[in-house]
Amino acid sequence: MDHRLLEIVACPVCKGKVTLDNDKQELICKLDRLAYPIKEGIPVMLEVEARKMAMDEGR
Repeated sequence: MDHRLLEIVACPVCKGKVTLDNDKQELICKLDRLAYPIKEGIPVMLEVEARKMAMDEGR
């Protein structure tokens, strides 16, 4: 994923910053504990598509 795009993409729920998890191909919102998938290089920034993260995940 292009790092320039990462600078402008925000969580659609809280409008906060997201971080990239290259291993899982997800964008992570630590505030909402949501992981948005990246499919074929395109982030899917829909709350209904996001995976809820476990409390111990992403620390």
